[in-house]
Amino acid sequence: MITYLEEARQFQLDTPHASYVAALADDGFLCHVYWGKRIAPQDMTALLRLQEPPFVPTENERERASFMDCAPFEYPVSGTGDYREAAFGMETASGVRVCALRYVSHRIFRGKHAPAGLPHTWGEGAETLAVTMQDKYSGLRVTLYYTVFEGLDAVIRSASCENAGTEPITLTRVLSASVDLDDDRFEMLTLYGSWARERQVQRRPLMHGKQRLDSLRGESSHQYSPFFALLRPQTTEESGQAFGFSLIYSGNFMLQAELTQFCQTRAQIGIQPEDFAWELPPGAVFDAPETALVYSETGLGGMSRTYHQLWMTHLIRSPWRDRDRPVLINNWEATYFDFDLEKLKAIADEAAALGIGLFVLDDGWFGHRDSDNCSLGDWTPDPRKLPGGLKPLTDHITAKGMKFGLWFEPEMISPDSDLFRAHPDYAIGTPGTDRTQSRAQYVLDYSREEVREAVWAQMKRILDSAPVSYIKWDMNRQLTEVPRRTLWHGYVLGVYALMERLVTEYPDILLESCSGGGARFDPGLLYYSPQIWASDDTDAKERLRIQYGASLFMPPSAIGAHVSVCPNHATGRNTPFETRAHVAMNGTFGYELDVRQLSDEEKAQIPAQIARYKEIAHLVRSGRLYRLGDPFAPSGFAAQSFADFDAWMYVSPDGREALFTFVQITAEPNMKSRRVTLAGLDPETAYRYTLCGKEYVHTGAYLMQCGVLIPNLWGDMKSVQILLKATGEKGEMRSAE
Repeated sequence: MITYLEEARQFQLDTPHASYVAALADDGFLCHVYWGKRIAPQDMTALLRLQEPPFVPTENERERASFMDCAPFEYPVSGTGDYREAAFGMETASGVRVCALRYVSHRIFRGKHAPAGLPHTWGEGAETLAVTMQDKYSGLRVTLYYTVFEGLDAVIRSASCENAGTEPITLTRVLSASVDLDDDRFEMLTLYGSWARERQVQRRPLMHGKQRLDSLRGESSHQYSPFFALLRPQTTEESGQAFGFSLIYSGNFMLQAELTQFCQTRAQIGIQPEDFAWELPPGAVFDAPETALVYSETGLGGMSRTYHQLWMTHLIRSPWRDRDRPVLINNWEATYFDFDLEKLKAIADEAAALGIGLFVLDDGWFGHRDSDNCSLGDWTPDPRKLPGGLKPLTDHITAKGMKFGLWFEPEMISPDSDLFRAHPDYAIGTPGTDRTQSRAQYVLDYSREEVREAVWAQMKRILDSAPVSYIKWDMNRQLTEVPRRTLWHGYVLGVYALMERLVTEYPDILLESCSGGGARFDPGLLYYSPQIWASDDTDAKERLRIQYGASLFMPPSAIGAHVSVCPNHATGRNTPFETRAHVAMNGTFGYELDVRQLSDEEKAQIPAQIARYKEIAHLVRSGRLYRLGDPFAPSGFAAQSFADFDAWMYVSPDGREALFTFVQITAEPNMKSRRVTLAGLDPETAYRYTLCGKEYVHTGAYLMQCGVLIPNLWGDMKSVQILLKATGEKGEMRSAE
């Protein structure tokens, strides 16, 4: 619900538990007033302190710069006295860089703005405030969009820039959101990492100055995620205020919290301004990506569940969003590049016999791809490995009752490829300089339509020749030697354009995005692919952290997770086969191994694992996630605790079912059982479940207040999984013998 108080010139956006308030100050400045717990609409402009010197710009012109440097602007600009980080910057053809955005008009309407060429939220129950500002010098107009959806404590923000002047303008900075919060009592939570250890959680107090994370790699990156949260120091998983910021974009980004001289906090997120430029001739429009601002007064858990619901109901479009995904087997860690038709058939035969439903052929099937040194860009089956093309393999697989999936890396080109020999100009590079190879490959210039067309023609030929029901879209290197500043964003728009074409022409294909593992694990890709490969590290212990960090802002059903062999190929660690499955079920479940090489004991577990996943997949997809453990928490004597475990649970929307998973990370001698309290259940409903071979019936109140006792398991990385179902009974807590 959006309200405009005309006398106060105040805009208020209300969600179920939160309010976001902005108001117009003297001279048409749009200022931030309030964001927090929901409050009834009323004049709140006293919070702007406009009657305190030097804050009244119309009455104290001699101190205008002082006003500019402390006013809580909704979309701050540079060059007129605000020395904090700006959200917007531009330069006219005549060299003018000063910009003074002032209010022109506003409108409130049902529905929402859709930024051109970009992923965006959509759906019913949306209401939008559009505030148009204009620079009197250049004529440039910036419209700020604020959208709320029914039932969600989220505000979707974006900005659209129109050159309404007479000369060309170069945009040099267009952030998606800037929020000036009126105090400094925050800690900043961010996600960092590297290849094979993405999304590690970092939480630290805000310090004076700028605390910033960004990417200049052409993608959202392994190193940082386009998400952060500002938390009150006392905020926990279950309680306290959390302010979340998540960018719906897959390219260079910047996120920042700036603690100012007056102990105020400016939080910002958007396209990375460094090396960014966009040419805007008269009449042209530029849309910034959307960003989702989420408020929670029920801690990190409440924030995460809002993001999960928002992305699932208003971002993901794939028909697979609401379907159970097939349990797949991917041949990558089973064979790497060393395979032929007979080996693939043998793996598929064994997988089909165990109940696996989808066979995915990964890298190495095209060109003369015996290693990662060649053939990217030549999307034609290798006749040495696949005589007769894909058909003999797909015929064999479909005859077994399985579906077929295929790996592509459409954005890349190898120097040793027919495509590069014919079109070396297709690769990104700066004339007069050498191109830098990474993984013996270059990046295609997807800002050019003819480049995208050349790749699409090959992909379409393959997709029309074989029954492909799943695609893994990979990207294994980042951009270098970028010849012009407009290419960074143009490249991302090109990727989105080709993905849009793919999902439009082949809507039933299940698309999984990937980038060397988790280097492009962001909400922008959810608009095209309902699941994303979270990391090339499939080690169960490492995945606890990677998937915990991912769940802070991404839905678990988007997390690609597989069971692989031990010793693990990334860490050399051994973990129990059952635990590997329990951890992989905290996402989209599959296998990445050679099933022929498993022990008889491990093979015997697979049918039961698949049956369990089919039984609980709807909970992972649509249930509410509650994180009950923390794999980042210190343990042992240093923490004065031996609680070295992780645990989580999913609760169905109606509260009648729940899935609880516990992983004992490190075993300790001479320890009692661990008491873990559950969450999200109906207090009065009785739930039946089996633990360690014994059946119980307990009320939700008992399980949430008293908990369950998990025995001290024998060995590291041992796990327990419990499925709870409502009995319909309400009453005493009891054991069912």
